[in-house]
Amino acid sequence: MSASDPIPLSRIPNFDPRAVPARAVDGHLPPVPMARLTPEALRQRFLAPPAWQPEVRAEPRFVQRKPAQAAVLVPLVMWPEPTLLLTQRTAQLRNHSGQIAFPGGRVDAMDADVADAALREAEEEVGLARDRVEVLGTLPTYTTGTAFVVTPVVALVRPGFTLRPNPVEVADAFEVPLAFLLDPSHHRRHAHEFEGVMREWFSMPWTDATRGGTERFIWGATAGMLRNFYRFMAA
Repeated sequence: MSASDPIPLSRIPNFDPRAVPARAVDGHLPPVPMARLTPEALRQRFLAPPAWQPEVRAEPRFVQRKPAQAAVLVPLVMWPEPTLLLTQRTAQLRNHSGQIAFPGGRVDAMDADVADAALREAEEEVGLARDRVEVLGTLPTYTTGTAFVVTPVVALVRPGFTLRPNPVEVADAFEVPLAFLLDPSHHRRHAHEFEGVMREWFSMPWTDATRGGTERFIWGATAGMLRNFYRFMAA
């Protein structure tokens, strides 16, 4: 990192994204109707995508290295009221430690494509078996400040799976109601300036009643990709 490179938010002294006030909440935008969240409706949306544009494509770069291809699985668990399976990364990981994330990681040479990479990473991180997963398609890439060019791979997941989180990478795995995440009244906008560089991001805090009221603070790249998913589903 050169002297002119922006410092990543996670390394700014005393930075806590929870403490940065929201500039706005997008309650003026409509939520995605529940009728669009059924398995068949989701399949049809990816078979015949609407005209739309992603809202968030890239973060300010704060590393000077060659971009690396990565893939994440966006696992939609098909309960009667569908949920999204997310993970909380362990504190010792080099990139995005402690943050809430989709299962995923770098695309390896042995992977057939980005979908194969996302499925492999989900198996390795949380033990999600491929035979429970139906890939629907992909969303546009999202480039992180750490120079990962991430392809979100959206998939349906049949309930009844047993997770086996890898303790090296995953501190916890949990599900969030999909309708909550696709309701922009829960999308908060933040901005923080440090050393002349303004950073902006979304957050979507969710209170996990199944874990004693634990706050799941979804923000950064994960929230940005979810915002794009909202735009895709709302178009």
